[in-house]
Amino acid sequence: MDLEVFNGLLRPKSIAVIGASDTPGKIGYTVVKNLLESGYEGPIYPINPKGGEIQGLKAYASVLDVPGEIDAAAVVVPAKIVPTVAKECGQKGVKGLIVIASGFSEVGRDDLESQVVEIAHEHGMRVLGPNIVGILSNSDQCNASFAPFLPLPGKAALVSQSGALLIAMDASTYIRRVGFDKMVSIGNMSDVNFADMVAWLDQDETTGCVSLYIEGLKDGRRFMENAREASKPIIALKSGVSAHGAAAAASHTGSLAGSGKVYEAAFEQAGVVMAADLNNLFDRTLALSLQPPMPGDNLLIITNGGGVGVLATDSAERYGLPLRYAPDDVQAELQNHMPEFGSAKNPVDLTGMAGRDWYQDSVQYAFAHKWVDGLVVLYCETAMTDPQDIAEGIQEAVEASGITDKPIAVSFVGGERSEAAMRWLVEKSIPAYNEPDTSVNAMAALREYARNQDLAAHSFEPLSDVDEAAAREVIAKVRAERCRDMTEIESKAIFEAYGLPVANTRLADDEAQAVELAEAIGYPVVMKIVSPDILHKSDAGGVMVDIKDADGVREAFNTILDNAKAYKSEANIHGVAIQEMAPWGTEVILGSVNDPTFGPAVMFGLGGIFVEILRDVTFRVAPVSADQAAKMLADINGAPILEGARGEEPKDRQALAELLSRYSQMICDLADEVQESDANPVIVYEEGEGAIIVDARIILKDND
Repeated sequence: MDLEVFNGLLRPKSIAVIGASDTPGKIGYTVVKNLLESGYEGPIYPINPKGGEIQGLKAYASVLDVPGEIDAAAVVVPAKIVPTVAKECGQKGVKGLIVIASGFSEVGRDDLESQVVEIAHEHGMRVLGPNIVGILSNSDQCNASFAPFLPLPGKAALVSQSGALLIAMDASTYIRRVGFDKMVSIGNMSDVNFADMVAWLDQDETTGCVSLYIEGLKDGRRFMENAREASKPIIALKSGVSAHGAAAAASHTGSLAGSGKVYEAAFEQAGVVMAADLNNLFDRTLALSLQPPMPGDNLLIITNGGGVGVLATDSAERYGLPLRYAPDDVQAELQNHMPEFGSAKNPVDLTGMAGRDWYQDSVQYAFAHKWVDGLVVLYCETAMTDPQDIAEGIQEAVEASGITDKPIAVSFVGGERSEAAMRWLVEKSIPAYNEPDTSVNAMAALREYARNQDLAAHSFEPLSDVDEAAAREVIAKVRAERCRDMTEIESKAIFEAYGLPVANTRLADDEAQAVELAEAIGYPVVMKIVSPDILHKSDAGGVMVDIKDADGVREAFNTILDNAKAYKSEANIHGVAIQEMAPWGTEVILGSVNDPTFGPAVMFGLGGIFVEILRDVTFRVAPVSADQAAKMLADINGAPILEGARGEEPKDRQALAELLSRYSQMICDLADEVQESDANPVIVYEEGEGAIIVDARIILKDND
């Protein structure tokens, strides 16, 4: 990243407004007016072919006529003129173009958009937009946009793909009391994208937290890389999570993925905290911009009301922070700051009698205690207490504790006095909310950030005992014969090349060979149709199990062929697979998709025929380490089955995690060829006994 160029674009020391106007109502008028009213201290150069004077500033017919240097040019002329403007800016030595103008790829003019970027790059410029609102920066007193005013000052920065949403959020900062130093509209992302913005904001000294509104990413893997390397919290609200892919997918995994599942996984792996909606984005931004991450799972709640304490307890469990009883020493000390009928267990109920002293002493002790990883303080307004007094007691307690490496969040439930006290707390860098649920959710965001950072630290180390060349030989043979659908036999050959444990499976062309192979493998056996045109073999009556002798093999062979032909008469049938019958165990599924944004991604879930009904699956962008894979095993709702539920022995999760990690390398290595794949079912046995892949499927990319 060329910091000089990006600083010139996003923190310009001089600005030209190309298309400036003296006519109220025009964007060129509004941008100049906003720059003046925001107190921008650098030179402002209005550019208009008529020259003269615009809003009291000397106007120039062209940027080439401007006597001084220009860092950034805000471009508000019609789209067809922008390439000419870009050339002139390049000749002038402008560092970056803020292309507010619309009429580009959003209306099908990709060619015009590409032309502008090409010209910009020829002259060492970068392009923000087009089709944007502009940039706003409190620290630079710069409103180079048509948003009405600078946001409430704060430590966060917002990057939004939607211009209209940015304007609305700008105004909301004053209602929500969530401060932003910068707001940047990113629009069509013809050049500068989210990955660039994350990298630049991470080194910007006035930014403490990065908030993103994302409709789509253009370079998902680079975004993940930059986010993972960032030292500042990143929170993202992703819209359109149900928008693409599932209906046309050919495999189990493809039908289960959807854009939202893979985005969610990618964000977690990159250390990014997700927001559920706009309100949640504001609430979590406030916490992440003011407080450190929550280092462990021990959340303590202090309250003066049992009702809000119960509500917060429910919220803690809902957001992945179930409460534990406080240790005996903590309870003993807190009992000194409440009446006998209070409770020190967790939540800590100081009762409605609690005033400033009880709150202050309890918070100071609890916040400093090594068992407490995060503290939520709740207050219900009463006639006997002053909310401001309570707020000051909380703030003094936090300061006196000397603790700076774990977080606190507050919720006051009451009227105008409580609202004023919470605003005061926010000014003192303590996030405060008017609902207990919101304060607990904010704490959950701080815990998610810490967990995601830990997960991102587990890097993948490629395995050396794989045979990529052998796998590619199989693919080349399939390509020579047909397009993309591989048989189970071919798919398993690729799995075996990567050291994945697959059930012994052989292909029979006729009855006699089927009997011969079954006797070599050993009874009982499983028999399955082998056809690139029949994806779900069970649906076609193409699977028979527990076949115990030669007569059974002959009968099954003919039945399977008859069923397959009845199911799809035009199917290309290669034969019947004869497979060892693996012992009974717990069925799980592994799968992969080649996501259009992030590339190869792996899936894990409970397997068998119910996977698409229960949809209890989790995804990760590949490759994943064994440690990351172990987290996937724990993420599904059915995790207790693997841990050993209802008297069952725990399953071999270590073997399963290693298998999943190895599988992820396979789909990464072969990402140029493999579109989707499934291993379903995979049978996992008790601890120490491993796992085996019973069925496998690979779908290649179209090679047109």
